[in-house]
Amino acid sequence: MAEDTRAPGHRRRHDRPEDERAEALKERVYATFTGLAIVLVQQENVEHVTAARATLTLLVGIVAITAAGFVAGVVAHVAYHSAFPDRDELGRMLRVSGSAIASAGVPLIVLALAAFGVLELEPALLTASILYLVALGLVGYVAVRRTHAAWWKQLVALGILVALGLAVVVLQQLAHGH
Repeated sequence: MAEDTRAPGHRRRHDRPEDERAEALKERVYATFTGLAIVLVQQENVEHVTAARATLTLLVGIVAITAAGFVAGVVAHVAYHSAFPDRDELGRMLRVSGSAIASAGVPLIVLALAAFGVLELEPALLTASILYLVALGLVGYVAVRRTHAAWWKQLVALGILVALGLAVVVLQQLAHGH
């Protein structure tokens, strides 16, 4: 058996328990929907938004949903276990909720390029929204493919996931009066 040469305490993503990876994916999907909603609202109001403001709004929105995920985890733990999480559990909660920040990486870079004048804001927002939609589509596709169901069942399941995703986007847009 090969010797583990990683630093003590260093863990690879696949070393994490399956339930923790599932929770982290769920947080990333929440954050992706949030980021998409933020970008779409700004796209609707592009004439009233600066590129710097769009970038900051997306960053703050993703940090806020990440913090909300962490607080929700702590509250759920306290409610379920009748005790505050220990250090290891807090670390797990931070890893899970913190994974949501990664969902905004590339869209933030695109908007930052607009803030620095490399891109125009409108195409940057369009690109960011497409990136978010592609990310959601890929997650749905990979999830459905992992079921190993018959191809037609996978297609139906993917269609249902896409319809549900579109419903979420429409509801988010309605919530913002668009």
